[in-house]
Amino acid sequence: MKTAKGKGAAKRETLKPVDDGKVGKRKAAGKADKSGSKAKKGKLAKDPNKPKRPPSAFFVFLEEFRKTFKKENPNVKAVSAVGKAGGEKWKSLSAAEKAPYEAKAAKRKAEYQKLINAYNKKQESTADDGDEESEIHDDDDESGQGDDEEEDDDDEDDD
Repeated sequence: MKTAKGKGAAKRETLKPVDDGKVGKRKAAGKADKSGSKAKKGKLAKDPNKPKRPPSAFFVFLEEFRKTFKKENPNVKAVSAVGKAGGEKWKSLSAAEKAPYEAKAAKRKAEYQKLINAYNKKQESTADDGDEESEIHDDDDESGQGDDEEEDDDDEDDD
């Protein structure tokens, strides 16, 4: 029997790389399923009216860099190539050369803060409206409970 276990173990080792490939595919498929179910259970639906976050200084730089890069290299279609070239260029820029992009990013961030504050106030006001409706229903329930309390008080008097 021990030899059979040993042979089985040897077979498992030889099959292991093939099994890992299959398991990896299964895990990937499983992860896709899990992420979909998490979106349904845990996360709320994303509000399309919520303002988008502003781009960083690097992405402001990339907006301009893409235009010049495509003019210089019309045959390059890969997005990754543009991103890599932009990253290298950004690293080579001095702080003075980065300053205008950082200023634009700061300006966009300030505009975003105004928009998000207005959005949050609007969300709070709509949430408050919903709370007022539930308070009205709570008052109705409390009046019903008040009757029960009076009956309980009568029971205490009997003792």
